[in-house]
Amino acid sequence: MTTTTEFAPGLTLQGFTPPLNLSDFKLIAFDMDSTLINIECVDEIADAAGRKPEVAAITEAAMRGEITDYKDSLRRRVALLRGVTVADMEQVLTQRLQLNPGAEALVKACKAAGLKVLLVSGGFTYFTDVVSDRLGIDYTRSNVLEIESGPNCGQLTGRMVDQPWGDICDGEEKRKMLLETCALLGISPQQAIAMGDGANDLPMMGEAGLSVAYHAKPAVRAQAMVAINEGGLDRLLDVLR
Repeated sequence: MTTTTEFAPGLTLQGFTPPLNLSDFKLIAFDMDSTLINIECVDEIADAAGRKPEVAAITEAAMRGEITDYKDSLRRRVALLRGVTVADMEQVLTQRLQLNPGAEALVKACKAAGLKVLLVSGGFTYFTDVVSDRLGIDYTRSNVLEIESGPNCGQLTGRMVDQPWGDICDGEEKRKMLLETCALLGISPQQAIAMGDGANDLPMMGEAGLSVAYHAKPAVRAQAMVAINEGGLDRLLDVLR
C-alpha cells in the first residue's frame, strides 16, 4: 500500500517524490464543475426550476461513486430541468459561476511550460464554451442540452443531444478523450496530468502520469497522487518546478 505524506498543510502526496518537472508533461486535463469552477452547473440550473435539492442529491451520490451508472444519473437530473429557460442558464453563468482560486494561474503556468489544456466535463457546452474561452483551453468535451423550438422556444426539453463521438460525457468518455488527445499530440498518457474531484474523474486520472484531486470526494483523494485539500488549484505548482 502506498504511503500518503502531508507535503504541506492541506496538500498530500502519494506514489512519487517531488519536485517533478512541469515541462516533462505535455497535457493537463481538467474536470470543470467543482474543479475549475465553483459550482455544479446542473444543480444551479435546477434551482431555477425549484428542483435543486432533488437534483443535488443525485449529483452528490454520483460524485461519491454511490451511483455507478453516471449516464443514467445525468439523464435523470436533466429530465428534471425541463422547462428551464436559456435566460435562467444565462443567470447561472453571470451570477453564480466563478473560476476556482488559482485556475488562471495554473493554466497560465502550464501553457508557459508548453502544455496543451483539455477540459472534459459531465456538464454542458453552454458553460464549458465560456470557461474554455476565458482560460484559453485547447480541447473540450462535454454534453449538449436540447433546447425546444416552436412554441416553447428557448426552454430545455429535459434531454441531451447525441454528438458524433457518443451520447454522454461520463467517466469512460473522459478517459477516452484523454487517450485520444494524447494520441493526437503524439505523447504517452504518462506525459499527461489529470485533475478532478468526483468518481467519474477516476478513469482519466488512472491513465495519467500524474493524478490530482482538488477538494475531492474521499474515494478520489485516496487514489490521487496529489490531493489539494486546502487552497487553490495552483497549489499543484508547489510540487512541480
